[in-house]
Amino acid sequence: MKVFYRGERVVLVWDGLSAHWSRAMRAWVAEQDWLTLERLPAYAPELNPVELLWSSLKKRELANLTGDHLADVADATEQGIHCINQNRQLPWSFLTHTGLTIHPPHPPNLRKDQVVRRRPAGIQRGCADRSLLPTVS
Repeated sequence: MKVFYRGERVVLVWDGLSAHWSRAMRAWVAEQDWLTLERLPAYAPELNPVELLWSSLKKRELANLTGDHLADVADATEQGIHCINQNRQLPWSFLTHTGLTIHPPHPPNLRKDQVVRRRPAGIQRGCADRSLLPTVS
């Protein structure tokens, strides 16, 4: 993450998983002047946009998946995240659905040389239409 956001300040929202708050992790975070942490309550999936991402993946790419190897699940997950990112509004809808906001509305994380050129909607192969307001399951 430090390499990807090189030179930028980052706000990371973490859930209450105990591994995120171990003594070693707290010590590491304290040394990172570029990183600000915001902690969600111990168990609050309704406030965690990643839960909505997983819900969407479980209903499509991972539904009834019986891969022979863990790599099959990883590949399906990566493909699903790629499809979700094809719709510029969908990832933001996960955040909107939680009722949380961040500013600016579209983070300036990508430099011009990192911008991925996308085909127009509807031309993506293997990407089904997705609802903008998924439910947590």
